[in-house]
Amino acid sequence: MTAELNLTADPVELTAALVDIPSVSGDEKLIADAVEHALREQAPHLEVVRNGEAVLARTNLGRGSRVVLAGHLDTVPVNDNLPSHRSGSGDDELLHGCGTADMKSGDAVMLGIAAGLTDPRHDLTFLFYDCEEVEAERNGLNRIERELPEWLDGDLAVVCEPSNAAIEAGCQGTLRVEVRTKGARAHTARAWMGENAIHAAQPVLQRLVDYTPRQPMIDGLQYHEGLQAVRIAGGVAGNVVPDSCVVTVNHRFAPDRSLAEAEAHVREVFDGFDVTLTDGAQGALPGLTAPAAAELVAASGQPPVAKLGWTDVARFAARGLPAVNFGPGAPTLAHTQQEHVPVTQIRHCAQALRRFLSPEG
Repeated sequence: MTAELNLTADPVELTAALVDIPSVSGDEKLIADAVEHALREQAPHLEVVRNGEAVLARTNLGRGSRVVLAGHLDTVPVNDNLPSHRSGSGDDELLHGCGTADMKSGDAVMLGIAAGLTDPRHDLTFLFYDCEEVEAERNGLNRIERELPEWLDGDLAVVCEPSNAAIEAGCQGTLRVEVRTKGARAHTARAWMGENAIHAAQPVLQRLVDYTPRQPMIDGLQYHEGLQAVRIAGGVAGNVVPDSCVVTVNHRFAPDRSLAEAEAHVREVFDGFDVTLTDGAQGALPGLTAPAAAELVAASGQPPVAKLGWTDVARFAARGLPAVNFGPGAPTLAHTQQEHVPVTQIRHCAQALRRFLSPEG
């Protein structure tokens, strides 16, 4: 049975309704069914398409520009934090539950605008997609880009990920490398006959301790890079000198560097060691000089800040769209058992986006 969603309800109520439909990554059918049904019934002015467990909707009004709004429907696994509930009152009221911040409050804001704003000044595209919270190759935007690439096109992309109801512009890139050291096995009773690969990793760790990350200013926003060991693997047995050790290092780099430049930098840091790139994703420049982005910043009523993580804005930036993050909730609460969102932030984002997209501005 399809859950009923009232897209004209207060966005806080709509958020709670979405949160109460469990949608752990890979199990989004119920929520996708509900979103599709609601859009077809309550937003007849939109073209609606189902793609797997993603729901796409758009206006076709012939406007001179198009804004793409994107939000994922999935959450991390439930952690004794459903159903939703509220605490506090007035300006201090909070909505608690899995996905409240990441990112069903953003989805609720998008759905309210999709149904309620029938005469926007930009054509609008809404992407409600699956499997964002798992490995990148499963992300529903990959499938959409392969099968329906024109749905990702526009002049500005707004990803409604949690950003504390302020514009977080662009995003940092990320890469992971494995730094390997080698040794020679020996019995630990005769350790001098071998060479300990774990001990040989000490200079790798020292270079990380001594590393000073860049903090570049880009379009007036300050980014803060990082280079961190995130895993060490080595060892054979309790009585064997190990002959191999791998230190996995994550580098978060500002979007003024390409992935290739960031990789070259990391290889320079670990010059003399065996370095293998295992994963990487390009960042996205802020793009705040684009007219539509500047209008959204003005409508938000708050100064923009740099996005210090990686989000799907990078996918849109790679297609030539300026892209920003703008949604209710604190990123630091995402994936926690204590996840919650201030109801004032939900309403603020809804009002700011409506102000930005409405004909009167």
